[in-house]
Amino acid sequence: MSRTNKRWKAMIVDDEELARKLLREMLHAHPEIEVVAECGNGMEAVKAAGVQKPDLLFLDVQMPKLTGFDVLELIERQGLAVIFVTAFDQYAMKAFDVHAVDYLLKPFSSERFEAALEKAMSHEGKPSVPATELALAARPAGQFAERIVVKDGPKVTLIAVSKLDYAEALDDYVSLVSEGKKHLKQQTISGLELALDPALFVRIHRSYLVNLERVVRIEPYGKDSKVAILTSGVKLPVSRAGYARLKTLLEDKA
Repeated sequence: MSRTNKRWKAMIVDDEELARKLLREMLHAHPEIEVVAECGNGMEAVKAAGVQKPDLLFLDVQMPKLTGFDVLELIERQGLAVIFVTAFDQYAMKAFDVHAVDYLLKPFSSERFEAALEKAMSHEGKPSVPATELALAARPAGQFAERIVVKDGPKVTLIAVSKLDYAEALDDYVSLVSEGKKHLKQQTISGLELALDPALFVRIHRSYLVNLERVVRIEPYGKDSKVAILTSGVKLPVSRAGYARLKTLLEDKA
């Protein structure tokens, strides 16, 4: 369907009321677009998106509890055109450009708004870059994830990185072990590794990523293998390369 014949359902997500008001006023010039929901935080956005099924999403990046990237991980994105609304620096803007994401850098003009709107609407239906990749690309150098978002049906769990004991690779998923509970998330262990601080988390095996603070000791296991003993008593296999990485990090902390 051509853009001129289509009715668009739009959602505005921003924790600043004035920012939401500005977007709503700019959209008044577009009768083909109906604002079906306004949300002041990410949790509201996830619920509203499930009900309203928007075609167009204006999404703030920096919000408390759930960021814009978290929201994208948790909602159905098929056929959804996304415009990020952000105060991120120019480094992040380059990352968005590379991944062909539409964005508005606060403060923005009406001309910039119209250009982003045109781009988003013309890109409808094109493949989406995974939200985890977008977050990684836009993160400034030296800054790492502080929490991990997991969705299980309607339930959303936020895992503080400091409380993550270890992660196990399960094909295209990871099992996240925290405070005695396991959470399944659709993400590769390599992608998770890139998001976490390498001074705190080490890949000890192709299938295991461990919080260094949970490692009590390393023991021999069989003839040529080793295991890491965690504070919980769990034993995890350690590969030869993993042992070298683990040994280096433990020596650095000593």
